[in-house]
Amino acid sequence: MDLNDYTIIKEGEAEILMHAKNEVFYNKTQVNNRDMSIAVLRTFISRWKQEHEALLSKRNKSAAKLRENNVSVSEVDDTLNDSDMNTEKSNEECEGPAEKSQDDTCTTSEEPVKTAGKVQGELKPPRVLEALSASGLRALRYAQEVEGIGQVVALDNDKGAVEACQRNIKFNGSVACSKVESHLADARAYMLTNPKEFDVVDLDPYGSPSVFLDSAVQSVVDGGMLMCTATDMAVLCGGNGEVCYSKYGSYPLRGKYCHEMALRILLACIESHANRYKRYIVPVLSVQMDFYVRVFVRIYTSASAMKNTPLKLSYVYQCTGCDAFHLQPIGRTVSKNTSVRYLPGFAPVVPQDCSHCQKKFNMGGPIWSAPIHDQEWVTNILSDVKSMKDRYPAYDRISAVLTTISEELPDVPLFLSLHNLCATLKCTSPSAVIFRSAVINAGYRISGTHVNPLGLKSDAPMEVIWDIMRCWVKNHPVKAQPADQPGSVILAKEPVLQANFARAVASLSKAQAKKVARFLPNPERHWGPKLRAGRQITSKHISLLGEEKVNGCLSHQDSELDAKRQKIEKLEDAPVES
Repeated sequence: MDLNDYTIIKEGEAEILMHAKNEVFYNKTQVNNRDMSIAVLRTFISRWKQEHEALLSKRNKSAAKLRENNVSVSEVDDTLNDSDMNTEKSNEECEGPAEKSQDDTCTTSEEPVKTAGKVQGELKPPRVLEALSASGLRALRYAQEVEGIGQVVALDNDKGAVEACQRNIKFNGSVACSKVESHLADARAYMLTNPKEFDVVDLDPYGSPSVFLDSAVQSVVDGGMLMCTATDMAVLCGGNGEVCYSKYGSYPLRGKYCHEMALRILLACIESHANRYKRYIVPVLSVQMDFYVRVFVRIYTSASAMKNTPLKLSYVYQCTGCDAFHLQPIGRTVSKNTSVRYLPGFAPVVPQDCSHCQKKFNMGGPIWSAPIHDQEWVTNILSDVKSMKDRYPAYDRISAVLTTISEELPDVPLFLSLHNLCATLKCTSPSAVIFRSAVINAGYRISGTHVNPLGLKSDAPMEVIWDIMRCWVKNHPVKAQPADQPGSVILAKEPVLQANFARAVASLSKAQAKKVARFLPNPERHWGPKLRAGRQITSKHISLLGEEKVNGCLSHQDSELDAKRQKIEKLEDAPVES
């Protein structure tokens, strides 16, 4: 191996050798993805240990009580094993879901007490599967940077990628060699033949993860974590709705909230695959960054808790004239004494025509309408990241995203765009602080969203939102518009609520008040998706890769062609032996 043909790329504590040709996929932009995954993995391992210790403590207390009653050792073991089996039921299952109103679309998922398997003996270090490893950079970073991690298995079905991964494992020394192993295998077949074998499964494909989800949800142990990325944002955000439905089983809508809807479509798809095996998911963090969405979910097994899935899914009705949207829960429950009945959701939640602008509705979904983050996890991850900022190459970006997520309203699906509201009415826009104040003064909650700097999440109904905008337009008149325009129809009605635009104390979040950066620009040009491995780089890829990178690759290709041409010419000029 000639090192002159390779470039050494360092990220975190790992180094990889990259060939000048585009043989194995590597994207510098994904440093945000990898850093976020390491932060979540550190918190997961900490939680994993705490849950295991809690189970051991509970088991020891139960054993002590049984011994006090002079129960034999064998009977103690049998009783405790039965108790361990019973703890598989989640808190949510034991309490029984409460009766839900028609408008209550978000349900908080309680985390089960059960972690993984039997609790006897010492907890083994968590095993991680990186199903699509390419250069192996992610697996190497996990092994070298995450304390308490066990074996990391890196898979790829491309021979060149596996060779590159094995080369990089050796290049990173003894720690990498002892913890990381690389295999040439189809990830789907490997996960199917290793059910409940891995504590963490990481899916980061080039494009859609849909074909890997069925085998991935089977490969994770009870209480383990599935990390999943989807980069096919054009499909998930409504560019090709029929393709999205065929891949994910949901129809997307092209609203300003499309990126959050993409997250919720992916979560609904994972839940659907998990349900087929009497399993269900508990999301701990869901992120939209750069050009992709990334979700972190824990997977549990419980046939009865799985029945709550319809309570966490909803269809979305989006008005074609204004920004009004409504969620239609798929299911509901009715409780009577100790029994719970699962019933279809009440419908319809909207009339045939929008009550605000008299236009029709588009229907999308189903989407995950329960919380997409666990705020306790987010707080722990953020404090962990801040405590070791030097160990995260993308610290500024991931801390900004986590800060914004920590201030989101967890129980409000999707969001509104203040600019879109004003565009509908053809009026000047109030500042975000003034609008937030009006919503708070009306007695409702409001927050930003990490998905869009202009997005606003609120539990205020659309009637209140439009009344606030009507009051704003009264103080800031607009030009007359045709009577059939949505804005004209909305403004023709008198406001029921008299908005109060006086500045509210909570109109700025804590991060905004402290002027903490929440939305950062890209660190360099051409910060986005890259070419699939194996494709030849040409001049048409300048917009993706940048002129300097493309010119460097083209000159390298030209020099290789010149060398081949000279070889051919020498062979042609060589005397032919008689």
